[in-house]
Amino acid sequence: MTTTFTVFCGPMFSAKTTSLLSVLDRFKYQGKRIAVFKPKLDDRYSVDNISTHGGWKIPAVCVKAGTDILEHLANLSENPHIVAVDEAFMIPGVADVLTWLYRSGYSIVVSSLDLSATGKPFEEVEKMLPWATKVEKLSAVCVVCNKDAYYTYKKNLAEMKLKSVDQSFMSQDVLDVIH
Repeated sequence: MTTTFTVFCGPMFSAKTTSLLSVLDRFKYQGKRIAVFKPKLDDRYSVDNISTHGGWKIPAVCVKAGTDILEHLANLSENPHIVAVDEAFMIPGVADVLTWLYRSGYSIVVSSLDLSATGKPFEEVEKMLPWATKVEKLSAVCVVCNKDAYYTYKKNLAEMKLKSVDQSFMSQDVLDVIH
């Protein structure tokens, strides 16, 4: 089997987890062994499942750090073909672990926000992107204009919203949209 390192990234509500689960579903039908992980911090829908906003879910092992993934894999009776991680930006050290696993012959599938609401790249995602064999930048739908939205925008401290940004980033129209 050819190993791959796939990253689904984008803003909130861009179907990153749905994309991850779709790929895992295909691997399941191919008879591949899969190990699935999620950050312990992410208990929005379930403590022990990866869940989409639409309710699709699969069981996952909760981890606090990337090294927890290695500990879990070491205790399995059979090595998986695929290691999948949802919301990777929340797991310290996950980039180094996933890169090591990929270079050791595992296929990797990740879903994660890539940028904070302030536009700062998440360190773990930034570190794994150079190793990715496939990166899919997904878009959500802008809550204002219904166009594709590629960035999470912090409307205020209590609420996160999405705004679209077009190609001419320095235009006044765009600056009005992202503020």
